[in-house]
Parts: sequence; structure tokens; C-alpha cells
Amino acid sequence: MPPIAVIDFETTGISPGQGARATEVAIVLLEQGRVVDRFQSLMKTGAWIPSFITQLTGITNAMVNAAPDAAGVMQDAARFVGDAPMVAHNAAFDSKFWQAELALAGLPAPQPFACTVLLSRRLYPEAPSHKLGTLVDYHGLPRTGQAHRALADAEMAAALLARMQHDLHTRWRVAEPSHALLQALQRCAKPKVGALLARYAVG
Repeated sequence: MPPIAVIDFETTGISPGQGARATEVAIVLLEQGRVVDRFQSLMKTGAWIPSFITQLTGITNAMVNAAPDAAGVMQDAARFVGDAPMVAHNAAFDSKFWQAELALAGLPAPQPFACTVLLSRRLYPEAPSHKLGTLVDYHGLPRTGQAHRALADAEMAAALLARMQHDLHTRWRVAEPSHALLQALQRCAKPKVGALLARYAVG
């Protein structure tokens, strides 16, 4: 299977449509269930980081003011991703910032996204919640670094995605848990998940 890019942003707020900007981006390339490369950078946008965001993430205004310019970071990030499809935990959030920050840098954002929150709801309905940290603990996956920092969260989301691909292969007998399958699965009504995966099963 071709690599999948797992991304996480830290930001000044909820939505770029409300003026929020990214403060940090991290991308983990996952291939055959293994991390093969990583990209991470703070980024300077000129946007002010509210104190409660600093308390949550540990990212300060001084840190981003000393960081590379956002447009340059996004150009590097786009080169790093290439044409790999993308995954995020709560992709509705991260995909908006990916598209908005690339647009401000004058770059397209053609990559399709899959969401590990939506996938978890379909594959693991019995999980106590579908927050990233809860799912990492539920599956006995390693916690990496400080939560609410982009690279740590991207690493954990990549580990969760690898677990999902493993379970699709072993439990559901899916020969190749591709990104296209992930997208179909996240759109599938929960009662129809078994029937969908049966169509992809081998043997």
C-alpha cells in the first residue's frame, strides 16, 4: 500500500473561518503499518495565542514569534506529504486548517482525508470514548510525548491507524486496508459496517 500521511495541528482557536491560525503542524508518514518519516514545525502567523491555549499546549507567543514563517512551513509540509492521502483524528478540524494554511501560502490542498474518530466509532463501538488518549489507552498503545503537541498527537493517531489497519486485516480479513476503504468505512452507516467489510474480505 502507498504511504498515508497522518497530520495534527495545534492552533489559536477552533476554526480558520473565525480567524484562528495554526501554531504547530506535525505529519507522520505511515507505510505498511510502520512510521517511515516525520515532519514537525512551529509556525509564525502573527496571530495571538490566548493564554488558555498556552496552558493547554505549552506553546507560547514567544515560541511562535521565533518560529519559521507559516507560508514556508506549509510549503515544506506540502512537499513532505506529496500526493499521499491524509488521515487525522477529528479530520473535520485538521483538514480545515490544512486547506486554509495552504491557501494562505498560495498552494492547493487536493488530498482526501479519512478520520480516525469516525473509523473508531464504526470499528470499536464498545470503546469508552473516541478521544485520542482514551483510544490509545483502550488499545494498549504507547503514549508518545506531551498531549496537545502536534508530533505527539500525530504519532498516537498514526499508531491508532496502524491498529485499525491490522484489525481490518486480521479480524475482517481485508487484504489491503487502503485509504479508499477507510473513506468508504467512515461514511458507512453503523449497521451496515459488517456487510461493507465482507465485500472487501478475502478467502
